[in-house]
Amino acid sequence: MQDGADLIHRLLLSAVRRRAPLWLAVLLPWIVLLSIPGVVLALAWTGWDFWRLRQRVQRDWIRWLDGAVPEMEDSSALLVAAASPVAQLQRRRLLNRVNDTLRDEVVADIAAGRVQRVDARWLGASLVLALALFGWQRAGTPQALVQKASAPRALAVSSGLVVRVVPPKYTGVARSEGGPRDMQVPRSSVLEWCVKNPQAGDAAVELSDGQTLKIGAACARWNATESIFWRWRGQRYTVKVVPDLAPTITFSAPRDMLQVLGPAATSATIAVAVRDDYQIRRATLHLTLARGSGENIRFSDREVPLPQSANPRARDWSKMWSLAELGMEPGDELYFFVRASDNAEPQQTTTSPTYTLRLPGPVEEQDESNALPMLVKPENLRSQRQIIIDTEQLVADLKANPRLGTVRARSEAIAGDQAMLRRRYGQFLGEESTLFGDDDDHEDEGAPLDVVAQYGHKHDQEGSATIFDESTKKVLRRALGAMWEAEKALRAITPKPALAPEYKALAAIKELQQADRIYLHKTAFTPPAIKEEIRMTGDIKDARSYRREQGAPGEDIPAEMRSLMQALGANGTLPALWQRSAQDWIRARITNEDQRLEAQKAVQDVADGCASCRPVLRAWLRGAITDAPVLLQARPLAETPFTRAFGKTKP
Repeated sequence: MQDGADLIHRLLLSAVRRRAPLWLAVLLPWIVLLSIPGVVLALAWTGWDFWRLRQRVQRDWIRWLDGAVPEMEDSSALLVAAASPVAQLQRRRLLNRVNDTLRDEVVADIAAGRVQRVDARWLGASLVLALALFGWQRAGTPQALVQKASAPRALAVSSGLVVRVVPPKYTGVARSEGGPRDMQVPRSSVLEWCVKNPQAGDAAVELSDGQTLKIGAACARWNATESIFWRWRGQRYTVKVVPDLAPTITFSAPRDMLQVLGPAATSATIAVAVRDDYQIRRATLHLTLARGSGENIRFSDREVPLPQSANPRARDWSKMWSLAELGMEPGDELYFFVRASDNAEPQQTTTSPTYTLRLPGPVEEQDESNALPMLVKPENLRSQRQIIIDTEQLVADLKANPRLGTVRARSEAIAGDQAMLRRRYGQFLGEESTLFGDDDDHEDEGAPLDVVAQYGHKHDQEGSATIFDESTKKVLRRALGAMWEAEKALRAITPKPALAPEYKALAAIKELQQADRIYLHKTAFTPPAIKEEIRMTGDIKDARSYRREQGAPGEDIPAEMRSLMQALGANGTLPALWQRSAQDWIRARITNEDQRLEAQKAVQDVADGCASCRPVLRAWLRGAITDAPVLLQARPLAETPFTRAFGKTKP
């Protein structure tokens, strides 16, 4: 029986492979039509057809084998049961030749001859039903599409209200028309509410800012300047206003605000990208070339328009300028920025930060015979903050790589910068300055002594050669002492201990800068002049004290708002014109758009008589108080001899 079951399984598998294309062909039309009932029916028929095929294989497999394989000698039934000894002998003979005779291709040929691959009856029925369903859908699609596309209009017809949106012309956004709905519109769009039958009754649109627009024969109009919600027949709809942003300017080259070109540089690249919401009307590159030094600096301006692109919202421009085209020579500086304007009404203009291209000039050698050395340029003198940054970087590099080979050179370079800065501030205390020479040069041991310097009389004393006061000199001495300590640590190739005195020197320098600020004394109060005719008369009419009464509240919270909050908290009668006061308070104090709309919804709900909405509105109004005064007022007590005596005798 085991061998027969195996043959049945092989025949059934080959029959299923033969029948599977028909099942897929019947199921495919319903999948294309996205018809769930059709797919379910096709799958049900497939299961039923598989069951029929399985029953057929189990019933007829013996006849199929005897008719298709002569080697079986019409004895396939013996594979299932063999009762007599002769039958068992024949069964063993068949089993010996089954593996060689019933190969997979033979079984597949048997299934191909007995099972139909395509059954025209079932396939035709499936196609006819699918085509019928498709024709019915096509007949109903236009109506469905019209209903879906005109859903807002149908809502408008049923409600009698049509909303038109007319965006500004410069945006290029098409006008729209439909029923009541939530929408997003560009700023300065015009919204119109129209009714088809204004004679049917009074129609009004209530805006969240407290306005009520009457709709009659003419449509109600509103200019969209801020996000609001509007209500009609109890339904609220939100209008989000999308502001027109100013153009944005981004430089991709150069990346730094200040770019110092190398001595051998012959060109410079400027690349900029300008973006806007709708359209860039104008974008220009402004160039200013500075040449000369001191009082002989000359400036020349130049303006280059940025070319338009296929996309009106973007302008990408890049150019490699030669220095000759820019007109730059050694020692010149080029300042440039981009100014872009959009097509908004009114026009919005954005100006980018100013970038600088610097081409250093040749370094002039010092003439030893010249008594007045050349002044050092400001960029060659590093600040105390830059020295601290360089030292911290050196300490970090040493921590990452203790075997750093350039530590001596870098530490000595920072020490040299510290020495130059120290000499600069030392001039203010009358110290001899070697700012323009090398302070590391020392006299040889065999050199003759300077007798005048050793025994001569100095007319200027080091400590009193300036006009600074003594407190300023103390701060200067503290800064110079800290710079000395930092310089010694850097000369000793120990940059980490130099950080503490460097920060001490920086604090002293900042203290000197703060000391230069000027304090302007406030003018005293001058009371108004009293009329001569009422002097010495004792008449105090229209005479008010300029001092505020002690404990009187300020005007940060208006009286009508305080009374409104009290009425909301006590469920009392609301004051007159409370809606206008609440709307003005919300618009002035709540800047977040979504929060402002929620607060305005609470105002409408309270106006409609919602008692549970009063705490919500009160919370919004109280939450808008950001600068409420705190009054610390003592109770007024009259002091008399009795109260003083009583106070002394109290335990």
